[in-house]
Amino acid sequence: MSEAKKFMYINRHAPCGTVYGVEGLEVVLISAAFEQDICMAFIGDGVFQLKQNQDTADTGMKNFSPAYRALGDYEVNRLYVEHESLEERGLTEDDLMPLTWEDEDDDWAEKPSIYIVDRAQLSDLIEEQDIILNF
Repeated sequence: MSEAKKFMYINRHAPCGTVYGVEGLEVVLISAAFEQDICMAFIGDGVFQLKQNQDTADTGMKNFSPAYRALGDYEVNRLYVEHESLEERGLTEDDLMPLTWEDEDDDWAEKPSIYIVDRAQLSDLIEEQDIILNF
């Protein structure tokens, strides 16, 4: 049996104004249901997708950010956020949703899903992937 392909979904767009964010998340959840090796990266305005307390009332778009909490249930527990993108937008790690997953190999301990990485680290992570999808 061949080794599973590594998928990275790169999120570059803000959660409102386009359908890229919500459609990207839907594709990740569908792919994860098929037990793929999945990670996500958030760069540029994509970092806003993970911002806490989103209010989309004035945009006419549904707030899909609560669905990110389901990622851990689908074993999508590597969400890489580019540090420089956060900084350029006046955000810190504290502005992001506290997303976690439960590690069954560690007595179901809750562990963070979000990893802050710099551009060089993210570049290395991208290089390790077999398939990259941009949203």
